[in-house]
Amino acid sequence: MNNDSKTGGKALSGQVAIVTGASKGIGAGIARSLAEAGAAVVVNYAGAKADAERVVAEITAKDGRALAVQADVSNEADVARLFAEAKKAFGQVTVLVNNAGRYAFGPLESVTVEEIQRQLDTNVKGVLLTTREAARALADGGSIVNIGSAASSLKSAGGALYTATKCAVDGITGVMARELAPRKIRVNSINPGPTATEGAAAMGVLGGDIEKAMVAQIPLGRMGQPADMGPIAVFLASPASAWVTGEVIVASGGLR
Repeated sequence: MNNDSKTGGKALSGQVAIVTGASKGIGAGIARSLAEAGAAVVVNYAGAKADAERVVAEITAKDGRALAVQADVSNEADVARLFAEAKKAFGQVTVLVNNAGRYAFGPLESVTVEEIQRQLDTNVKGVLLTTREAARALADGGSIVNIGSAASSLKSAGGALYTATKCAVDGITGVMARELAPRKIRVNSINPGPTATEGAAAMGVLGGDIEKAMVAQIPLGRMGQPADMGPIAVFLASPASAWVTGEVIVASGGLR
């Protein structure tokens, strides 16, 4: 998927991508894949500077172009600065990957107002603010890739808040695909299923009974990996998906 048969180069040669929340996990995997496909990549992070710089170092060690930029996607001024720094470093942004997200799980009766606000700020407000800025800054014919979640279709117990925020991402994807279609800016979503990220490890999901129970439900018989999402993002950012917009791709190993 990295090679573009029309140009003889890489699929994303000449593209400039911002990946939010790219210091680790799925965001880092996508940033690496976009860079391998030829894009210059802005690795956004909120607080994990060392992790973001590590991703940049991995990309540049392979002759890719990357820059780490701190910004809170729920802050309007930060979002404007993120896009400005991307343009200053690499030129006009052509791809936005909305990956930054927060999550916590538990019965609804245990969910605090503070947690509701925390997830809404990043998972919904953040996507709206970055997409609004992208609508101003992206070149015509660009691509926005949202990272939703299979949670929006699985609707598992203990995930009411997180599921609500990811259902919102599905809705934003469809609406913005229509709004930006006149400029040939495509908007799609990748909705991962259970994925082996640093966050999953911190929650105690990996390496025990919880992981075994999850894997038992996945037809392809394993947890997803961050690297599984990268090629899908490359496809959605590339000319190969020029006729694809408003779509939600559930990347869950067959889990439904």
